[in-house]
Amino acid sequence: MDRWVNRVAVVTGASSGIGAEIAKDLTKSGMIVVGLARRVERFDELKSGLPDEQKNNFHGLKCDVMDEEEVAKTFAAIEEKFGGIDVLVNNAGVYDPSMKLFQEGNSSKISETINTNITGFISCTREAFKSMKKRSFPGHIINMNSISGHNVPNLPTDYYFNVYAATKHAITALTETERQEFAKERLGIKVSSISPGICQTDLSPHFSKEALVSYPHLYPRDVSNAVLYVLGTPPHVQIQELTIKPIRVNS
Repeated sequence: MDRWVNRVAVVTGASSGIGAEIAKDLTKSGMIVVGLARRVERFDELKSGLPDEQKNNFHGLKCDVMDEEEVAKTFAAIEEKFGGIDVLVNNAGVYDPSMKLFQEGNSSKISETINTNITGFISCTREAFKSMKKRSFPGHIINMNSISGHNVPNLPTDYYFNVYAATKHAITALTETERQEFAKERLGIKVSSISPGICQTDLSPHFSKEALVSYPHLYPRDVSNAVLYVLGTPPHVQIQELTIKPIRVNS
């Protein structure tokens, strides 16, 4: 991680769960981290958990990734203040496991899921890439995917993937599209997809304790450790896909 010290990382969906853990770990690794989220009031708690000497390296900004204009303005402000974006962690995402795909009255939730998980992902990637290309900087874009972006496993009764799995399949395809486009630019920009299994976060508030016992799960720190591993690889090594699955262990 030494080559990323004092470099700028943008983490979307950084106000809680996996995003907050990633933001904290990148800050502790010596990066200047800008966390983006709609719930900026949560950033105070995140910042308070950092060592005093690192607090000034974390910055939280309000940004709704579904708003393309707001994304463009936010990334432009980051570039103006810090000189550019070197790492982007596309973590923002929404998921309601209680929603059925074909139930009535779910159109707004479906639109929110698609616009956050796909459209917002594309907008943020575009702005980060623009910053890297302008400076000819070999940056790194990390896409938070899911095992449901490769296949659709069965969930416990009364839990549903609805449109979420489809959006994560899109991330799998978009990651490969990015890889091909970045390779043609010959700038050394990396792209990685990280696909966790079930993880205890704000995205899964409806999973009961009984369901989590039946289905082993990950924690946000497990996913953040994967981000640190991917970023820590040498410049000539690109981890295109990293899948993380929990296993049951004897207590």
